[in-house]
This record gives sequence, structure tokens and C-alpha cells, in this order.
Amino acid sequence: MNFHAFNFHPHVAAGISAAGFATPTPIQAKAIPPVMQGRDVMGLAQTGTGKTAAFALPILHRLKRGPRGRIRALIVAPTRELAEQIHGAIMTLGRQTHLRSVTVYGGVSINPQVAKLRRGTEIVVACPGRLLDHIARKTVDLSRLEVLVLDEADHMFDMGFLPDIRRILSHLPTKRQTLMFSATMPAEIRRLAREVLDHPTTVQIGATAPADTVSHALYPVEQHRKTAMLVELLRHTDTKSVLVFTRTKHRARSLGEKLGRTGFKATSLQGNLSQKRRQAALDGFRNGTFHILVATDVAARGIDVTRVSHVINYDIPDTADAYIHRIGRTGRATRNGDAFTLATGNDKAMVRAIEQILGSRMEHRTVDGFNCSGPALRKHMASSRPLKQRGPRHKPSMAKKACNQKRTSPGSGRKKSTAWVDGRTKR
Repeated sequence: MNFHAFNFHPHVAAGISAAGFATPTPIQAKAIPPVMQGRDVMGLAQTGTGKTAAFALPILHRLKRGPRGRIRALIVAPTRELAEQIHGAIMTLGRQTHLRSVTVYGGVSINPQVAKLRRGTEIVVACPGRLLDHIARKTVDLSRLEVLVLDEADHMFDMGFLPDIRRILSHLPTKRQTLMFSATMPAEIRRLAREVLDHPTTVQIGATAPADTVSHALYPVEQHRKTAMLVELLRHTDTKSVLVFTRTKHRARSLGEKLGRTGFKATSLQGNLSQKRRQAALDGFRNGTFHILVATDVAARGIDVTRVSHVINYDIPDTADAYIHRIGRTGRATRNGDAFTLATGNDKAMVRAIEQILGSRMEHRTVDGFNCSGPALRKHMASSRPLKQRGPRHKPSMAKKACNQKRTSPGSGRKKSTAWVDGRTKR
């Protein structure tokens, strides 16, 4: 199957060819036909499956044939980064259609957005909070909207946006086409889907499991030795670009700075950064200026970097679904990827939950010559502030049990080697 089967407008088809698209991804092949027919669609798909084009191409085809200068399509996204990513895809795929798209999000001045909206646009890509600001100011007219897209609906729920979404819905025409995309389907999103979708077609592509192109490994370690182990992993693993996840903004910033002082090309992405600095960090990671990006879950939402070779969970995520979201940023578009998780004894329950959703036990590894329960790394690489203990302290941790076991080189996740160590670090 190729894109010619969809009979897109010639100008849309030209954009597809210019973007180098040849064969639709599974989500595109299943979602595009019902969207083209005007049906409401509930799409369940992980990050990196091509869902942006699955709704952008039919929208461009539809809008090409109608009136210009008024807002006919609204795409709501949870983060500024995702909004810009969607806007960029629309501009690339719709270059020859001459349709206009405007991004609307906070963290930047509202006045340039107002000016663009007044000049007229057919598509608005918005974050909920700033869109409500425009609605309150009457600087956006959604009265003749034809298509609504709610992208990454589960992330919007995680970030507390569902009340805002419902407020936005109250300002939209009831007669419209609605498309909703989510990686997971918690009860709240299921209820929202029942509220906003009219007899939808459901399209599901690998919504509950990670891509089979990702290799998973667990590194047991004491909390105070995590930073030292991360450094050894990075030194002994053949990486291209690495996304490191932490639980807090403080830790993301601190760890990024420590890795930079150790000689790695690293930066961090967390909620306290200005939009300019956030964009500089993302651009640097995409173009190779930085090889390592340390981020929190919230800061990383919407990041679309196609060539991440490794995802490392410095802090284990709070839920198994969050693990799937994190590691979905590697192993994309049929490329192989690796997911490493640094786990303490307090993480046993979450490790079991993750293994349940993976359907198999993660391989437990240690780093050649590394003492995973020794003293914290000193000088510039002192370990970040430890998490509060959860659960009984008298229980032996998985890290201590693993320290005297056979060591496994981190490698690439697919080539395994073992060696007995004498306490010295291999170089």
C-alpha cells in the first residue's frame, strides 16, 4: 500500500512526496480512511508511530477544498514542543496547499499570536491554557470550526488539562468532526471519549506494549551510587543520543550540570526554563550539539527526536504506562533502541509492574568493575539528593544482592559479555 491509494488532493500529494513519505505506517493506513470519510476517530498509538500525519494529511485535504481566512481546524496539544512539532509537520506536508497554521501557547508574548490570528488562518495548533486566554480576549473565533483534534489526551489528563479541555469544548460548534489520540486509555480518557466522540471508529496500534525494536535492561544500584553508575554506563556504552529521565526538576538540572562537568555534551530540560532556553536545549539535542538530554516526564512530553539510541531511567517512573511513554522515544521507525533502568531496592514493586506490561523479565545487569553499593562519587560528581525511603529499611536491596553476582557489560543491549571482576574498573 502507498499514499496514492488515499487519493489526496494533488497539492497534498506533492507535500507527501517532498517529505519523502512512501509507505503509510500502520496508524496512518488504519486511521486515514475513516478520517477522510468524516468519521470521528479514537486513535490508540504510541509516540513515534506517525500519528501526526494520520490526522494532518486528511485535514489538509479537506481544508484545501473550502473557504480560506477562517479557523476551520483546531489541534489541541499538551505541550509547546508538541504544538511546534505538529505545526512543523503541517507546514512541511501542506507547503503547496498555501493553507496557514498558527501556534498558540504560553511562555511567550501573546501579541504576535493575536496579530497572526487577525491576519487569518485555517489551522490553529494550541495548548489549552493560552487558547482559553484567547477565547476570553475574543481574539480567536472558533464558531465555524469543522475539525477538532485532541492529541496525546492521556498526557493532557496527567498535566491536569481536562477541565480546560471541557471549557474549550463549550465554545465549539457541536456539529464537527472530532479526532482523539492517546497512547493509553485510563478511565478518565475513556469518559472524555464518550463525551466528545460521535460513534467513533477506534484504531489501535500497539497501545499497551512497547515497540519490539527496544531492548530492556535493569541495573540494580544503591541510590547514592546512581550518578557514578550512570557515568560508567555512558563511558562504556556505544551511544549516539541519550535521553535520561529523572523524577524532579532539581535533579534534571543538577544531573545535566554534573554530566557536563565530567566532559559529556549534556544539557537538561525541565519546567523552570524559559521558552528560549527550552528551545535551545531541544535544538542542540536534535542537531548533535548535545549528545545527552536529561529531562523530567512533564518537560519531555511532546519531544519528537527520531534518532534517540538510548533511554536511561535514572529514576524509575511512577507507573508502568509512564515507562512505556519514556522508552517510546527510542527504537522508532524500525530502528533498534535500548532502555536502561537504574533501580534501587525500593523500586521492586514498580519493576514487577513494568515486567508485567512487557510480558517478560528484564535482564538484570551490572557494569564491569563497578561497585554498586560503594561510596558516592566525590568532587564534581557527588550524587544528587537521595529520595525519601519508601518501605522497610531492614530489607536487603536488589542492588546489594546483585553486587557480587556475575557482571555484564552494558554494551548495546544486544551483545552480551560476562566476566568476573576483581574490583578494578575496565577501561
